[in-house]
Amino acid sequence: MEIRNVTFERSALDGGSRPRRWLPHLAVAGRSNVGKSSLLNWLCRRQIARVAKAPGKTRMLNFFLVNESFYLVDLPGYGYAKVRQELREQWGRELGNYLTTEERLAGVMTLIDIRHGPTPLDLELQEMLLAAGRERLVVLTKADKVNRSHRVKMQRDVQFQLGLPRPPVVTSVAKGEGRKLLLEQMEELIDLWKASERGA
Repeated sequence: MEIRNVTFERSALDGGSRPRRWLPHLAVAGRSNVGKSSLLNWLCRRQIARVAKAPGKTRMLNFFLVNESFYLVDLPGYGYAKVRQELREQWGRELGNYLTTEERLAGVMTLIDIRHGPTPLDLELQEMLLAAGRERLVVLTKADKVNRSHRVKMQRDVQFQLGLPRPPVVTSVAKGEGRKLLLEQMEELIDLWKASERGA
């Protein structure tokens, strides 16, 4: 798959505000400061997500229509302490609702900083996705910040820790690494969703 065109459609938090079109969703989740906005812009080869100097700036679910065939859904970063407790709780409710009940959700790309590995919040998200029976695509970011032996060890450890059927995708926006493989695995999730729709 290659991303040819991307259109921002809308921001939404509650279920009634999401796009109506019956197209698969690929959600992108990660802890604040994991490099999510940079990765999305690099993946799409254009500025679609705002790269903020301070983490925790994505406050809604942002829906981008890609190739007129699926939605890339930028989820709020989690774990940012300066966001008001009330708003964090609302995010939690709406995100939980989206991740567990949205029928068009083909899978969730979860981003983890390769330097540190999964945090407790990352593990909580993985448990939620497993419980909901969601397809997971785990991506290790910032690979240019570590040496090769650390990278190989972290890839193996994360695969084992999260019970993944194959190693997580290693990416580096700075070095341009991992984009082709990530796009291939995204396409697999979309095709799997479409096949399940045809069989329904």
